[in-house]
Amino acid sequence: MKQLKLNVIAREGKGRSASRRLRSSGKIPAILYGKHTEPVQLAVDVPEFTRLLKVIGGSTALIEFKRPDGREAISFIQEIQRDPLTDEYLHVDLREVSANETIDLQVGVRILGEADGVKNEGGILNVSAHDLRIRCLPKDLPEFIDVDVSALKVGDSIHV
Repeated sequence: MKQLKLNVIAREGKGRSASRRLRSSGKIPAILYGKHTEPVQLAVDVPEFTRLLKVIGGSTALIEFKRPDGREAISFIQEIQRDPLTDEYLHVDLREVSANETIDLQVGVRILGEADGVKNEGGILNVSAHDLRIRCLPKDLPEFIDVDVSALKVGDSIHV
């Protein structure tokens, strides 16, 4: 599992105009919410967030940062809102998790190998689940769920 760091700052003001001013200064409005905490308004630097997303690269990753009150927080990206025309980031939702409570997350499935039925028998590999919902502690969270399909013949399947 990737565990990454992100620098955040507390943001002043709420609403559309405050968010627009924030975006024009090169920051992304964000919110941190969790099961046992009150929501916190944050701001994230655009270049740093872009680098973070490139490192994550479609896998599941936990993000560490200091909350404005000084405490350490562990979270994951719940949602990213983007402008449909300019593709710039509009808003980021971060969900805080506790290190000793189980969490439910979608984790991507990564197919390994080439199925024998595809290679030698002219079959077609049909993947019906590209991600799976798992429940685990944050420290046990995998980046991907690897599935080896090299032994599959025509008509074979793997079930979860």
